[in-house]
Amino acid sequence: MQKFAILLLLFAFSTAIFAQKQEPYQFKEVKRLSTTPVKSQDQTGTCWAFSSASFLESEALRLGKSETNLSEMFVVRHIYRQKCENFVRRQGTAQFGEGGLAHDLLNAVKEFGIMPESAYPGRKDTSRPFNHNMLEKELKSMCDGFVKLGKDGKLPLNWLSRVDSVLDAEFGVIPPTFTLDGTVFTPTSYRDYLGIRPDDYITITSFTHHPFYSTFILEVPDNWSNGTFYNLPINEFIRCLNYSLEQGYTVEWDADVSNMGFSAGNGIAIVPEKDWKDRSAAERQNAFKIWEPEKPVTQEYRQQLFDSQVTTDDHLMHIVGMLDESHSGTYYVVKNSWGEISDLKGFVDVSENYIRLNTISFTVHKNAVPADVLRRFGLGVQTTTSNPVTPTGSTQSTKTMKRTQSGINTTRIQPGIEKVQPNTPATKSGN
Repeated sequence: MQKFAILLLLFAFSTAIFAQKQEPYQFKEVKRLSTTPVKSQDQTGTCWAFSSASFLESEALRLGKSETNLSEMFVVRHIYRQKCENFVRRQGTAQFGEGGLAHDLLNAVKEFGIMPESAYPGRKDTSRPFNHNMLEKELKSMCDGFVKLGKDGKLPLNWLSRVDSVLDAEFGVIPPTFTLDGTVFTPTSYRDYLGIRPDDYITITSFTHHPFYSTFILEVPDNWSNGTFYNLPINEFIRCLNYSLEQGYTVEWDADVSNMGFSAGNGIAIVPEKDWKDRSAAERQNAFKIWEPEKPVTQEYRQQLFDSQVTTDDHLMHIVGMLDESHSGTYYVVKNSWGEISDLKGFVDVSENYIRLNTISFTVHKNAVPADVLRRFGLGVQTTTSNPVTPTGSTQSTKTMKRTQSGINTTRIQPGIEKVQPNTPATKSGN
């Protein structure tokens, strides 16, 4: 009788587990912070600009400003010029391409300011999607030629003016001022009006090949400008991420998305316990729809995948909220820049395990980091205030800000798993 009772209990337990595995993901919103509409980077590798601009748009909202649509291309144009200069001055030994990191946008905003897209759309025809394929090839070919001229002692002094000509032809000449709601701004005065102070932001990571609670220059190809990262143990890293969102600060996120666990088309990212090759046909069909257990992620496992270059610097996005999934706990609401795809209209629900394993870094305001962590890094909390800009006499109203969305294509990265990309597959990091 006792054995029969035990068998019944085991049967009930196994049945409950099986039933649980057949349940769909069930999310309850915990925190959702203000953000602007989803955009598309189209056929460019400029996710770093789109995600970071979205991050600053949310920062402006947090600081009490009305919704703004920042011009990613204003920053991208400046960064292309800096990359050309860096490549030629380093005699062709530097990274060159469309990719970049969050600090590239912040550095450009600090030096050059920022503009709304209505003032600088960054393309001749706003009805057409962005496409930098030919531009990148032209700039690289031009810079390779400059490197050769330099090695031959024949590099002209005005070589950067030729770069400017190509960039102006692609993006348009940057106007020195623009008018918004009757106020004349320069790019720097608009930055100050929004209350954006680039020095207030830091980038946090978690890797064991450098000491924790130290700063270092992360060795990834798109860190061409040698940005500094603050290093934390993974549990502290997650604590900082959660604390930032709980305090009302969104987070800029750099991650690997070239793996079987990321599906923008289904609007979800996980670290599946079961490999694709071991799945049944039904399991493959239900992937990302029916809940499944995830692999545990340790600091050591995370480091192993980074050291073996399985985890790479692929894509930057914008974390804007937290969710509770009934089976597995914390997920994060992530705003992507591949257009309004999936039922989530361009957002992705990302598990904590995925964050732990696949994050390269995140960028956030220093005030959104716990005080004890700031102290260990020798940083102080400071109060950020916006600086209103006084009108300079113009009463001309600006055109309504418009966002151009476009379609996307998909490419297979595992059988049955889609990696969603803007229009055409990108072959570089930073997309």
